[in-house]
Amino acid sequence: MPDARYAIAAIIVTAAVTWALRALPFAALAPLRASGTVQYLSTRMPAGVMLILVVYCLRDLPLSQTDALAPLAGLAATVGLHLWRRDALLSILGGTAVHVALASTVFAR
Repeated sequence: MPDARYAIAAIIVTAAVTWALRALPFAALAPLRASGTVQYLSTRMPAGVMLILVVYCLRDLPLSQTDALAPLAGLAATVGLHLWRRDALLSILGGTAVHVALASTVFAR
C-alpha cells in the first residue's frame, strides 16, 4: 500500500488535470465568440444536426413494408406539431408518443 504522501500527491495531480481539462474548452472558445463564422454556425448547426439525425434514423427503414408506417407517422406528427406550435419539447414528446403508441399497438408483431 502506498504511503500517505504518494496518495495525496496522486490526488492533487488528478484534481489539477481534471480541473484543467474542464477549463480548457472555455478558455479556448472565449476568443472565438466574436467570430462571424462561429455566430453563423451557431444559427445553422441545430437544423443541420437534426437533419443528420433524421437521415441516420430513417436510413434503414423498409419503405415497402408496414414496419415503416409507425416511424413515418411519428416523424409526420413531430413536423406537424412543430410547424403548428413552434415548441421543440411538444414536438419531440408528441412525435415520440405517436410512434410508441403505433409501434406497440397497431403495428406490433
